Amino acid sequence: MQNISQLLPQEECLAVSNEQQSLKIGLPKERTFQEKRICLTPDEVAVLVTNGHQILVEAGAGEEAHFPDADYSEAGAEIVYDTEAVFACPMVLKVEPPTTEELAYFNPQTVLLSALQLNTQDIAYFEMLTQKQITALAFEYIKDEAENYPIQQSVDELTGIAAVLTASELITEENRLLFGNITGVPPIEVVLLGANNITEAAAKAALGLGANVKIFASSLTDLRELRTHLPSSVYTATLQPQLLRESLKRCNVLIGAMTGTHRSPIIVTKDMVQQMPRGAVIVDTSIGNGGCVETSGLTTLEQLTFTKYEVVHCGVPNLSSRYARTASTSLSNILLPYLLKIGEEGGVENLLQIDKGFRNGLYSYHGILTHSTVSEWFGLPCKPLHLLFL
Repeated sequence: MQNISQLLPQEECLAVSNEQQSLKIGLPKERTFQEKRICLTPDEVAVLVTNGHQILVEAGAGEEAHFPDADYSEAGAEIVYDTEAVFACPMVLKVEPPTTEELAYFNPQTVLLSALQLNTQDIAYFEMLTQKQITALAFEYIKDEAENYPIQQSVDELTGIAAVLTASELITEENRLLFGNITGVPPIEVVLLGANNITEAAAKAALGLGANVKIFASSLTDLRELRTHLPSSVYTATLQPQLLRESLKRCNVLIGAMTGTHRSPIIVTKDMVQQMPRGAVIVDTSIGNGGCVETSGLTTLEQLTFTKYEVVHCGVPNLSSRYARTASTSLSNILLPYLLKIGEEGGVENLLQIDKGFRNGLYSYHGILTHSTVSEWFGLPCKPLHLLFL
């Protein structure tokens, strides 16, 4: 006897083709100020080529990260001297978001994988994405199976370690002090602002060099979480101005990593800086969002510091790019599995359907804005992802 449920109207299920697709990926040279990284190293390019994908690398794209064109050529990539030809690929990988001039080279329906860096964008960027019907994913929004943000975590970890290593160099240059713990000699005193991935990495690096570490943050919950990843010897406290002021009077190195909704809050005032020891070093990793130290200012990889109130200030917004080869390798390691999966699943469209974490990185789908944060920031219309991917 036929089951009555079989006689009822059934929901139509659309088949998703997962036939292997050969990708054509463009790797343009980064032209943004101070950006030295590249999305794929020659090793990862070799894996992609072996899996049947075509990689176009703009001549000199990896030079700043010490990956010469010859390495990419040997890995199977095509070295291209025409910038427009690289941007004309169906898929483009960039570290920094493309400029509007670079977007003009894109073909309609191109897929873009890059950072978004919302606070540096303007409305013209999103208007051009719409005009070109670009499908764009932001590195910083992509999630993994554990609901973490793997690319952002990697950047934060590198930034924290880079801040300590940079401070180590500067404290030696300014005070002839060794960033370490020598028998009979008081260790370096390090103060960290914020309880996040950057300060966790910075704390581990500073402790590894033998420093005394104090961490101040606004959230007790975040401090408790951070404590579970660090030795019990690390001092933690909420942001009490008088307590922070007393700690800064004795510290050799201050590393700021505070975040805010639109800009970083000012935690360390001018008066506090004036009371710091002569030759102390401030590395403000939150300078890209305005900085959390009142006296902070932008500096460059070529001119790392300036001195104010006899305190050395470093305010490089992209400090990880100082270690471009390491940063590129880390980014490349994370991107490779996604690119292989895109090919295996038959293209970006199919992977967006089945991988919720990858889909979380989507902010433009064929020119339709899909990310609520971007929509709220610029007051643009937005179509929620759940209406596009059922």
